[in-house]
Amino acid sequence: MKLKRIVYATDFSPLSEVALQYATALARDTGATLLITHVEEDPLAYGAGEGFVAIPEWTTETIRKRLEAVVPPDENVEYEHRLLLGDPAEMIVQLAEQEKADLIVMGTHGRSGLSRLLMGSVAEAVVRQAPCPVLTVKQPRRAEEEAPAEEKQSSG
Repeated sequence: MKLKRIVYATDFSPLSEVALQYATALARDTGATLLITHVEEDPLAYGAGEGFVAIPEWTTETIRKRLEAVVPPDENVEYEHRLLLGDPAEMIVQLAEQEKADLIVMGTHGRSGLSRLLMGSVAEAVVRQAPCPVLTVKQPRRAEEEAPAEEKQSSG
């Protein structure tokens, strides 16, 4: 498989760091360029009530600095940074279309039920709308979570 451009979307969470490992390995193994992307959500998108005042957690400059600090752990991988403004799923899909990306790599929190209904799922929306394959990366389970109940009891 020959990949030329991989969109890697980050929300700066530890889960995104795990997804970066996958994106880097794929870029390294295929010679692709990573487009390291973060989407700053537009606070106006949430201003649907009287007296609503959006107070951003970070300034755009802080976000830009955080984004620039995200680099592939393999120094041989080519990369570019993209800071976008808008709905995360829409902007990730739009970037993939504009850049003719061969793949999108992103973390997913794996929410289900009411949590997913209330929070939505950026990854799910990207998978449904993307013009290319999407690799979603879940947080790996820790060894203690995978151990059978008997082992957990005997170790405590």
